[in-house]
Amino acid sequence: METTIPVADGEIDGYLAAPQPEIAGPPPWPGVVVVHDALGLSRDIRRIAERFATAGFLALCPDLYSRGGRARCVRTVFREVGEGRGRSFDDLEAGRRALAGRDDCTGRIGVAGFCLGGGFALVAAGGEFDASAPYYGFLPRDRSILDGACPIVASYGRRDPTLRGAADKLAAELSRRGIPHDVKEYPDAGHSFANELPLGPLNVLAKVLGFGYHHESSEDAWRRVLAFFAEHLAR
Repeated sequence: METTIPVADGEIDGYLAAPQPEIAGPPPWPGVVVVHDALGLSRDIRRIAERFATAGFLALCPDLYSRGGRARCVRTVFREVGEGRGRSFDDLEAGRRALAGRDDCTGRIGVAGFCLGGGFALVAAGGEFDASAPYYGFLPRDRSILDGACPIVASYGRRDPTLRGAADKLAAELSRRGIPHDVKEYPDAGHSFANELPLGPLNVLAKVLGFGYHHESSEDAWRRVLAFFAEHLAR
């Protein structure tokens, strides 16, 4: 359902998906903050939140473009994820606090992000979250951000032209720091392989260029992420 999230300068828009007790069992449930890609709080991101809810997680998607003027917001958000700091990270932390303060949440909260959101999820792993699931997230320029990070389950596509070698680099950084992790690169997948975007006739061209949904890889990543979150977000 549509919701709002209290932040330092007022509130931002968001989307909340809650488990059904008859399927997931009674509350409280662990939480997941879902970070959208460059397209914003789309139907696809809402679908992803609902899938987390079906699996027994209370899922909240903050709209990082809430403050108006999408073009301006996109530039600001991209700059902040590159710098590893800024109001967008404050908004994600506000989302985490909003979940943690709910009676139907256990207080154990993960973060999952896609593309742009994957970069946020990687940086946010060094904060107050209990587990992180970046999908094709670019690595922070300052790798020290990963010092003391929470457990990370990351997914990349080998055919992604924008992130060649990122999976191996991330795995090495996490191993060096002793951070529990599961990093996998899918040989038949490209960028956005877990996002079902409405590209229409551009789908074929996108796949040629290394972008687009890949069902088998997406489903395997879902199994890994849900198992990893079940382990690390358990009470």
